[in-house]
Amino acid sequence: MAAGHIRYVDLPLDPVALNLGFFQLKWYSLAYIGGILAGWWYLLKLLDQPGAPMARRHADDFVFYATLGIILGGRIGYVLFYAPEMLTDPIKILRLWDGGMSFHGGMVGLILGIAWLARKHGLNTLRVCDYVACVAPIGQCFGRIANFINGELWGKPSDAPWAIVFPRTVVGGIDPARHPSQLYEALGEGLLLFLLLSFLFWRTDARYKPGFLLGTGLAGFGVARFVIEFWREPDSQLVEFAQRTGLHMGQWLTLPMIAGGLYLIATAKGRRVRVEPIAGKDSVA
Repeated sequence: MAAGHIRYVDLPLDPVALNLGFFQLKWYSLAYIGGILAGWWYLLKLLDQPGAPMARRHADDFVFYATLGIILGGRIGYVLFYAPEMLTDPIKILRLWDGGMSFHGGMVGLILGIAWLARKHGLNTLRVCDYVACVAPIGQCFGRIANFINGELWGKPSDAPWAIVFPRTVVGGIDPARHPSQLYEALGEGLLLFLLLSFLFWRTDARYKPGFLLGTGLAGFGVARFVIEFWREPDSQLVEFAQRTGLHMGQWLTLPMIAGGLYLIATAKGRRVRVEPIAGKDSVA
C-alpha cells in the first residue's frame, strides 16, 4: 500500500526546532507560544474596532489568564479523558514536554480564565468570548501543524496520492501510508474556521449579538473535528473504547460543543445589544 507514497522520514522535518545540546526548543512548544502571540496581536486588531467589549489594556491581562487556562485545562482534560492512568503517577502529569494536551480541556480552561478576567474588570463575559472565539483557530492551526511535524496523531491507512508513510505505525508487519489527518485538522479546525469567523466579524453585525461568534466557533470546530476523526486513528489507549462505542473519544466530546454552539447561535438575536461606537472603553455594551 505504501509504495510510491511520501515517506515522513524523507521530509525535512524535525520535532526539535532549536537544539543547543543543553537546551532543546520543540516545534510543539513554539506552536503554543506562536499561537498565543499571534492571537494576542489579532485580538488587539479586533479591539480597535467600534463596540469592543474590553480595552486594549485588558488584553494584556487576558494573555496571562488565557495561557494559564489553556495549559492547565488542556493538561487536566488530557489526563481525565485520554490518559486517566496518569493519576496513579502524578509526576507524569507535570511532564508537559512529553506531550498530551486536550483541546476540549484547554477550551474549558480558557473560558474559566475569561470569566475570571470579566468578573475582575466588570466586563461582559459572553461578548469577550465572542472576540476570543475569532482568535482561537490560530492556535489550533499552529498546534496541528506541530503535530504533523512531530509525526504523531496520524490518520488511518489510505491509498490517496497525498497519503504519508509515518514511522512506528506498523499494521500487519508493514508501515502503511496514512491520511495526514493533522493537516486536515489544521485546515478545517484552524484556517477555514478562522476565515469563517473573520468574515462574520468584519462583514456582518455578528459581534453585536452576544454568543453568536462563540456559538459559531464551538459548532464549527465540533463539526470539523467530528468529521475529520473518521480519517484519524484513535489514540492507542482508546482503540477499544472507539470499537466499543462506534466513535472516537474526540467525537463524543464534540457533541456537547455542537449542541451548545447551535443553542448560542439560535438565541443570539435575543441578546442583541446597543453598543457605543467607541473602541477600547469598558462600558461599550
